[in-house]
Amino acid sequence: MIGVVAKLKVAEGKNAEFEEIGKDLMAKVKANEAGTLTYQLYQSKADPQTYIFMEQYANEDALKAHGATDYFKEAGAKLGGCLAGRPDIEYYDIVE
Repeated sequence: MIGVVAKLKVAEGKNAEFEEIGKDLMAKVKANEAGTLTYQLYQSKADPQTYIFMEQYANEDALKAHGATDYFKEAGAKLGGCLAGRPDIEYYDIVE
């Protein structure tokens, strides 16, 4: 399994728009991607402008398939318009 944590800093005044796009993306991922085991958006308690997507994929193919979907590409462009900087994305291997 592969874990991904995408940390995103949202521009002031863009939280509601960002969350709406994120919720729509989560719903599409959960409905269409059997290989995506977890895909959840969280907002920081310490800094309301900071969010993370916590993601878990069954394997590399599932991760690649997720990134290739039209709805992910469309949401990525929209989410990018809400950000105050570049996302910080980290990839993890499961420890078993």
